[in-house]
Order: sequence, then structure tokens, then C-alpha cells
Amino acid sequence: MMRVFSLVIAMPLALAAQQTTGDGARAIALEDAVRQAQRNAPAAVTARNTLRTSAAAVRTAYAQYIPSLSVSGSGSRQGGETFFQGQLIPYSGAPWSFSRGMSANLELFDGGRRWYNLKSAQANVDAADAGETTQRYNIALQVKQQYFAVLAARESESAARRQLDQAQEQLKSSTAKVRAGAATKSDSLRSAIQVGNGRLALLTSQNNLRVANAALSRLIGASDVVTASPADTAEMGRIVLDSAQLTAMAMDGPSVRQAEAALVAARAARKAARTPYMPTVSSSYSLSGNNTSQDFDWGSGRIPKQNSLRFSLNFPLFNNLSREENVTRTTVAEENAVAALRDARLAQQQSLVQFLGAFRTAEERVAIQLSTVAAAEEDLRVQQQRYNLGASVLLDLLTSQTTLDQARAALIQARYDARIAKAQVEALVGRDLK
Repeated sequence: MMRVFSLVIAMPLALAAQQTTGDGARAIALEDAVRQAQRNAPAAVTARNTLRTSAAAVRTAYAQYIPSLSVSGSGSRQGGETFFQGQLIPYSGAPWSFSRGMSANLELFDGGRRWYNLKSAQANVDAADAGETTQRYNIALQVKQQYFAVLAARESESAARRQLDQAQEQLKSSTAKVRAGAATKSDSLRSAIQVGNGRLALLTSQNNLRVANAALSRLIGASDVVTASPADTAEMGRIVLDSAQLTAMAMDGPSVRQAEAALVAARAARKAARTPYMPTVSSSYSLSGNNTSQDFDWGSGRIPKQNSLRFSLNFPLFNNLSREENVTRTTVAEENAVAALRDARLAQQQSLVQFLGAFRTAEERVAIQLSTVAAAEEDLRVQQQRYNLGASVLLDLLTSQTTLDQARAALIQARYDARIAKAQVEALVGRDLK
């Protein structure tokens, strides 16, 4: 019988020895992990580049108010022979000829199109800035979720170790009682099963920790394997602001600001779409010259020059309903932006109620589970003493052990839920809530 017990115990020990070796993961603080992910994440890079291109569009819109300028130049050489009165004679003209030119164009009046395009481009910058903020906090939320998953896996590993230690102590006690004839073999077998379950729980938690570390490393773009800093393990965080303050912050959150900027851009685009119903006035100036010279007369001032200044007015009376289609498209886009802004505000309100409620509930769960774990540990201690004295059966002791294991798991889950809910609130309002 003891040989069976030895095999039951030895096999999980050999398996545990293979999987509990240190993985050499580098500890990283939560703030550093968030900062590194916000620098390396593809979504963050895309958001920053969108902001750059939007800013370039604003510069282009401003540049439409200054004249466009271009210069030109050409040179050619002629030679050979030509017919004259039936005779081939060599070409007698100047072999080299050249021309130079400069032109400038400026639209004087466009019905306000450039102004509205500028306002639309500026609104797009605001939207891109709000979108970049949204991406930064979404990435922060993802990092925090994975970081807290590492913490939860580490807490699960610690709980599994305590579970295994308790099961091994129980196995020693029940084995001793079997040898003394104070307990049945069933007690020893059940204790051996508890030891096996404890080792499996430990192996599972260790594997979950390695997987969580790998996911965190990928998320922040680290070339080596990183893990959560042990100093952050016990921190859960609090939200000291009341619901009214959080609601005001949520209504000014990055997603709402992005929707507001999109509406401003849509309105400007609709106004710009109506400008083709107005005439456009343009001006142009050109300066050119040409001559024949081998050295192109650089700096001699001998080139004859011609210049011209022109003004033109264009008023399209009918352009096959293209203006009407564009006005319809931009009007529809504005109505869609109005609906999107309204929905963004309602979504902020709904999400705040959901996330804040989840955080408050998780806080209470943590407090309750702390008391439950303390009570379960005391109950297990009492049941262990009663079993050692023969005042209770093994089933009562195993029930107490199971209750304690469940209470520890529930505490870990409550802490994880509270951390995630706080991170969700921070992503919603677009700022850290210390």
C-alpha cells in the first residue's frame, strides 16, 4: 500500500520538477510597460502618423492662399543641311536657341472654398489628436489587462502552493493515522488525491503565468520575456472621484472629442461643397524670353523678355449635377456625424455606469472574500485539529480545504476584476485616476 502512495506522490513531483524551473523573466513596472507599449504598438504608430498627415493637410490648406510659382527652361541645337534651289546647302542659322520662363497663379475668389477646407482640415487635426489619445488609453487598457492577468496568475500560483502544502500535511497526518489504526485506508487515498490535485493546480498556474508573461512581452514589444513587478502585486487601486465628476470627465473623453471634431469637419465640408455655386476669380502672371546663343546669355541681360498679367472669371452654369451630388453627400455625412456624436455621448454614459458599477462591486467582493479567506483558514485549522484528535471525519476536513481553495480563487478573481474595471474607467475618461 505504501508503494502505491509513493508512486502517486513521486510521479507529480517528477513532472513538477520539469515545469517549475525559473524562466528568467525580467520584471517591469506597470507604468514602464504602458509607456513602452504606447511607443511600439502598431495602433499607436498609426494614430501618430494620422495626426502627422492631418497636420500636413492644414499646412497645405494655408498654402492655398499664396500664389503657386513655377519656372521653366529649354535649349535646343539645330544643324545639318537643307535644300535651296535644288542644292543641298549647310544649315546657316544659329545652332543653339533657348527659352526661359516663370509663371505664378493665384485664385483671388473661390466662394469660401479654401476657408472651409482649412476649417475642415483643422477639425480633422483635432479629431486625429483625440483619436491618438483614444489609442493611447486603449493600449494602456490592453497592457493593464495583461499585466493584471500576470498578477492574477502569480497569485494563483501562490494559492496553489499553499493548497499543495496543506494537502501534503494532510497526507502525512492521514498516513500516520492509518499506520496507527485510527483511520481507514480510504482517508490516505483521499489525501493522496488531494496532493495530486494540488500539484496539478500548481502546474496549471505556473503555465498560465508563463503564457501571460509571453503575451505581455509581445504587447509591449519587448524582445525578451518580461513579467509584472512583484511590487505591484498587492496594489489594486481606488477611484476617489464621485459619479458626477466622472460623468463630466466622460462627457469630455477622447471618443466624444473625436466625434465632435468629426462633426465640425463634416459641417465645413458641407459648406465647401456649396461654393461651386459661386464664381471663381483667378489671376496669373508670366515672364518669358527666348534667344539664340551658345552660352544661353547667362547674366548678359541681352535676352528679349515678354510678360503678361491675366485675370479670369469662371462661373459654371451646369456641370451635370456634380455639385448637387457633392452637396447631398456632404449633407448626409454631416447628419451621420450628428448621430455619431449623440451615440458617442450615450455610449460614454452607459459604459461609465457599467465600468464604475463593476469596480464598486469588485471592491466589495474583495473585502468580503478577504473575510471569507480568513474564516476559511480558521475553519480549516479547527477541522485539522478535530481530525487529528479523532473528533471529525476526513470528509469534514476535505470540505474545509475545498472551501478555502474556492475562497482564495474568488479573491484573486475579485482583485483582477477590480483592477480591470478601474483601467476601463481610465480609458473611458482619457486620464489616469491615481
